[in-house]
Amino acid sequence: MNILIQDIRYGLRMLAKAPGFTVVAVLTLALGIGANTALFSIVNGVLLNPLPYPHPEQIVTLHESKPNFPTGSISYPNFRDWQKNNHTFAGMAIERGFNFNLTGNGPAEQIRGGFVSSDFFSILGVKPAIGRLFAPGEDEIGAAPECLLGGGFWKRKFGSSTDILGKNIILDGKGYRVVGVIPASYDLNLPNMTVSDVYVPIGQWDIPWLKSRGAGLGIHGIGRLKPGVTPAQAQADMDSVTRALAAAYPKDDSGIGASMIPLKQQLLGKVKPFLLVLFGAVGFVLLIACVNVANLLLARSTARGREFAVRAALGASKKRLIRQLVTESVLLAMIGGGLGLLLAAWATQAALSVLPAAIPRAASIHIDGRVLLFTIAASLFAGIIFGLAPALKLSQINPQGALQSAGRGFSGARHRTQSVFVITETAMALVLLIGAGLMIRSLAKLWSVDPGFNSKNVMAFGLSLPPSLMQANADAIRADLRQIDDRMKSVPGIKAVSLSWASFPMSGDDEALFWYEGQPKPASQSDINWALRYVVEPEYLQAMGIPLERGRFITEQDKEHAPLVAVVDDVFARKFFGNQDPIGKRINLAGPDKPAEIVGIVGHVKQWGLDSDDSNSLRAQIYLPYMQLGDDDMALVPPGTTSVVRYSGSATAIFSALRNSLQQLNHDNVIYGAQTMDDIISQSLATRRYSMMILAIFAALALLLAAIGIYGVISYLAGQRTHEIGIRVALGAQQRQILKMILGQAAKTILIGVAIGLGAAFALTRLMSTLLFGVSAADPLTFAAVALLLMLVALAACYVPARRAMRVDPMVALRYE
Repeated sequence: MNILIQDIRYGLRMLAKAPGFTVVAVLTLALGIGANTALFSIVNGVLLNPLPYPHPEQIVTLHESKPNFPTGSISYPNFRDWQKNNHTFAGMAIERGFNFNLTGNGPAEQIRGGFVSSDFFSILGVKPAIGRLFAPGEDEIGAAPECLLGGGFWKRKFGSSTDILGKNIILDGKGYRVVGVIPASYDLNLPNMTVSDVYVPIGQWDIPWLKSRGAGLGIHGIGRLKPGVTPAQAQADMDSVTRALAAAYPKDDSGIGASMIPLKQQLLGKVKPFLLVLFGAVGFVLLIACVNVANLLLARSTARGREFAVRAALGASKKRLIRQLVTESVLLAMIGGGLGLLLAAWATQAALSVLPAAIPRAASIHIDGRVLLFTIAASLFAGIIFGLAPALKLSQINPQGALQSAGRGFSGARHRTQSVFVITETAMALVLLIGAGLMIRSLAKLWSVDPGFNSKNVMAFGLSLPPSLMQANADAIRADLRQIDDRMKSVPGIKAVSLSWASFPMSGDDEALFWYEGQPKPASQSDINWALRYVVEPEYLQAMGIPLERGRFITEQDKEHAPLVAVVDDVFARKFFGNQDPIGKRINLAGPDKPAEIVGIVGHVKQWGLDSDDSNSLRAQIYLPYMQLGDDDMALVPPGTTSVVRYSGSATAIFSALRNSLQQLNHDNVIYGAQTMDDIISQSLATRRYSMMILAIFAALALLLAAIGIYGVISYLAGQRTHEIGIRVALGAQQRQILKMILGQAAKTILIGVAIGLGAAFALTRLMSTLLFGVSAADPLTFAAVALLLMLVALAACYVPARRAMRVDPMVALRYE
């Protein structure tokens, strides 16, 4: 221990004597270790930390598997039978998102709600912040209206007051007694389940289809497996349950199964590949930083050659000298690691402030004990790695020769070692740059994909009608919607307006089931034709900028009492009518079970996203007139529908003008959630875009470190050859010949690194193939462009020391020692 303390003290003195070297080495390591720590904190919070629920490995998400939806919504009657008949689940629950109009507590506002079964939170192990959860039976149809508040909403709206318990809040004109509050820390966000402001028992959803076995209604579930039950056993059990239901209810349940996904897989399935690729990439950054510091230490060991020779001559063993060098290396690494930890804490918070939409479980990301251990381990690893090279060189020292040369001679072996380092960091930087280039090109390809509509100056927002319309008849609702339409069209800057219901591009889907006219209605849903259903108004095509290919679109004459019409997209036309012209043909729509005449064909809209729409099994699209919605469907409109407008000017000003105009019409009208279509497209690409940004930052950092490392090595080697260069100049060598000599030797080393990097990139980028779009993992244009860029940067880094070398004064150089 005394010897170790002595080594540490001596190492600190030696670092203090070389402040320039120490600062450069510490900053280089801080960048490498800090980048690794920042990304590891994200990987740790998102992938490694357990979910904040008791025994999360037992929790799965539940869905109905249907002909076109492997994870479709569950009908309420089927869910009740699943609960009753399964043998492998300790509990099952369901949830369905909903928007409520909150009145009676200040101005009317739209809040996010969720219909849940009574045991939803108990299955997850969530404890109420105050009050209680729903009791068994309180989710039955006809039970008393009660609700739970979300913790964030409770704080915002009621100031976290405990007096709210037992009081009523008015949702959609109906009073609900508050029985408890869900903690603000609850953050389960799934594709079909989100954190809400208020939770209501699902039996309170007053719609006739809730009791229909054939209606999914956007309901999805969660389940907790019994201890010791595997997912495979649970799936076999549910297969048996659904087969029995299909036999008992062939009309509605034929072809319907149950699918389940482990909760962690459901949460992290999309982001996990991106994070793992980024974590591998940032490891390259750390290795490049280590190579740079190793080169610095090798150069410094030349100046310290006489020191080590004297110590060896005085009896110090090679083991003792190597230990001293490794101690200094580890000291450098620990100092760099400490600074890197501070950089990582800042970088992590900065990343979370701009990346929340792309990263699930963002609240779990922070610097904890595991991250600290990772930082220490990374620092020790870095210290040992970059300390090995000078330590191994030291083990070959000849004290007598070192004392005679005083450390001034040029070592070809050291030259070769440093050249290997240059080759290594060039190759690693190239791999990172190619990965970033492929991601950038992939994203550029995605942005150039035609979504099927013109997204510029198009805005969508939610619209909730007054509570007085919740129980109104369909004609009254239609009359109110027509007033709203007229009021929105009168707002300056509005060019086209349409209400939209059911499906909406990239943010919501709903299906239409149909069969051809003249054929009997299929006996079950599995035998019927499926298409995406859009319920829109006449100006929808103009508002969205969707091209009309043939026939006509919906008009003002397609009213509630007019014959039912439909417009289909070109995918629908090809799939269901082949070479025939569908215009004038009639199809029977399930639900109303009425025939509709196809009057037009429009272009296809990429409903499922720019990157995945073509691979989806359900792509055919059908457009139906909004005012021809059935009376039962029209009763679902007041709680929330979508409006889409094409505008000129500022989106913020237009939205404010629309809100003012509609609230002047009725102060209980609520419009909310405004998004431009450009924003919706951007959000659909959020994970890809943010991953590309982070990978590009790592690649740029790798390029910078590589350029600095190459500059340092070439400067050092040129300095070692000062005497030789002086002789060459004295014998008549021209400056351009000296420049060519230095750059030529550097270019050979860089070309070897580029060649190795190209080979490594060709192998490693194949791991990214599933993350790319429209670009091959071995795209020759990207490989060539990136290799050229790296060579130009590397040669630019070599030019400064080479130019300095060619200006050496031969008289000074000949006297140089």
